[in-house]
Amino acid sequence: MKKNLFGLGVVLFALSLSACGQGSKTETAAKQETTVAGSEAAGESKAASEKAEVKEMKGDALAKIVSDKDQKEKYLVIDVRSAEDYAKGHIKFALNMPLDTFKDEVSKIEDWKDKDVVLYCNSGKMSGEAAEILVNDGFTKVYNAEGVKKHSYDLTTFGNIRGAELMEKAKDALVVDAREAKDFEKEHFATAVNVNADDPKTIDAILPDDKNALIITHCYSGNRSAKAAEYIASKGYTNVWNCLDGTKEITYDFSKGDK
Repeated sequence: MKKNLFGLGVVLFALSLSACGQGSKTETAAKQETTVAGSEAAGESKAASEKAEVKEMKGDALAKIVSDKDQKEKYLVIDVRSAEDYAKGHIKFALNMPLDTFKDEVSKIEDWKDKDVVLYCNSGKMSGEAAEILVNDGFTKVYNAEGVKKHSYDLTTFGNIRGAELMEKAKDALVVDAREAKDFEKEHFATAVNVNADDPKTIDAILPDDKNALIITHCYSGNRSAKAAEYIASKGYTNVWNCLDGTKEITYDFSKGDK
């Protein structure tokens, strides 16, 4: 009888040790899961806290940037108003990315993710919304500038595009190449004509009769071509676009202009 009781005691003791061991493992696993979950939450919180803040920019500061041919190359200026408002008059060198379709077009400016991007509209409200979209998408240097109704900017009517769009549209446009003749002769779009941006007579000589014809200007950095575009627009042409990306900034496939 004593032997049976002793044997039963040994069995019960062994079972209690096993249960304690399992409980210990369960508690350890639970602690590990809690630690992992906590780490993930901390990581998400850290990522959220590292999101860039939208900075405000005064109109005077933006006007100074676009008036300086060197400084303007360090900033991408974006007008988030409608295409209609943009066409009536916008800040020089500004791209048009209307707020209504802004999210769908962000991929077009991915190369500016870690560079200075300035947005503006009429009052600052729509550009503020667009700025939040950019910082949420990982853009690190985003500014919301005073709107055109709050600051007296010098506005232009010719539009601005980027290099990819120039290559896409060159075959259907009159491309006004404002580079030096020696560089034009080396390579250029098949639809291009060479002009001297400082000599209006060379521009007058190549302008079409159709005032609505698609005309795209380009050069080394967007400065000479902007001067040519401004002159052409002043002559009453309504579909004039300057390319912001010059040949010193991207490598052009000039064969894209072949019809």
